[in-house]
Amino acid sequence: MNHRGRDSRPFLFTIESSSKVWVGFVKQTIVGDLNLLNSSFMEHTILVTGGAGFIGSNFILHQMECDSAAIANLDKLTYAGNLRNLEAISQERRYEFVHGDIADRGLMRSVLNRRKPRAIVHFAAESHVDRSIRGPDDFIRTNVDGTFALLEEARAYWESLNGSDRTEFRLLHVSTDEVFGSLGARDPAFSETTPYAPNSPYAATKAASDHLVRAYHHTYGLPVLTTNCSNNYGRFQFPEKLIPLMILNAHNHKPLPVYGDGQNVRDWLYVKDHCEAIAIVLARGRVGETYNIGGWNEKRNLEIVETICDLVDEIAGRRGGSRRELITFVKDRPGHDRRYAMDASKIERELGWRPRETFESGISKTVRWYLKNEDWVRDVTSGGYRQWIETHYSS
Repeated sequence: MNHRGRDSRPFLFTIESSSKVWVGFVKQTIVGDLNLLNSSFMEHTILVTGGAGFIGSNFILHQMECDSAAIANLDKLTYAGNLRNLEAISQERRYEFVHGDIADRGLMRSVLNRRKPRAIVHFAAESHVDRSIRGPDDFIRTNVDGTFALLEEARAYWESLNGSDRTEFRLLHVSTDEVFGSLGARDPAFSETTPYAPNSPYAATKAASDHLVRAYHHTYGLPVLTTNCSNNYGRFQFPEKLIPLMILNAHNHKPLPVYGDGQNVRDWLYVKDHCEAIAIVLARGRVGETYNIGGWNEKRNLEIVETICDLVDEIAGRRGGSRRELITFVKDRPGHDRRYAMDASKIERELGWRPRETFESGISKTVRWYLKNEDWVRDVTSGGYRQWIETHYSS
């Protein structure tokens, strides 16, 4: 039995046995034997995989604020998963957390049959290029095998539905621009028809998952949607990624390691804008279609780091010279793609979405969040994290 403490507030309980599952809300403290009085059952659930991660937790918070659907969040809680991201809604009647792996087909089957979601939003993935270079095994297990397991169970569940439940069901797969490979300085931006050319184990496993999702639609009719996004930034991002790493190092007057010559270009998308776009695609996207989600913000890595230095100087104050003096160039990583750029005109044309934040407004909000939330930062920057940073960014 899962509950949230001995108090009088409603909380979600889940009890599973080999033959039955009970789910409900109890409006009194449970002591001793389970009391099922005053329980109610939820409808219109969205199952979110990987919802304790960076983008997934932001999406759940967005949906809880903007939509009436209940959320079931299934997450394995690997190093980048953090339930603290969701503390604000952890007591909500419409929210349930399920600890588990998408590759566990028995668990997936149980959750689908118990919660009967009208949609699945699939975030769960290993997502850091450097980690995939040093150890691709986890990426294949989660991104390929895990997505396959999810698709198999989702297909069986969808085929069991009838009428409008079957017609309205959707599975939205969240992917990345890295599946398209690298662009030259004058090449046009990636569109939904750009051929796949992944250059890292991470990108290759995400490309494989994209192909599986497409195949399950064209072969079995599973009603899927796929989104490919550019580089996200914002609150709750694990500090192995460029922007939070640079913010925290700059704040603490530590070296700011930049790969190669710092001229690699990425398109940057504020995470709340991304979550809004996903919700719109889920609600109105055409089944079987792919939508690029970008920020229309191409920036060189060095420019990003310099902007962060200036913001931290402004907000936290200087101790001596500019924090730009902390920038150090380190050996480039293998297969480092030179440029990504996203053409997000399709989602704007068909669904009316365009990002709300400019890079300047989004990065200012992001720097201020990390500097303000020192407890969150302290929790995630463990000794293991520091060792990983040392391994990957040593000069």
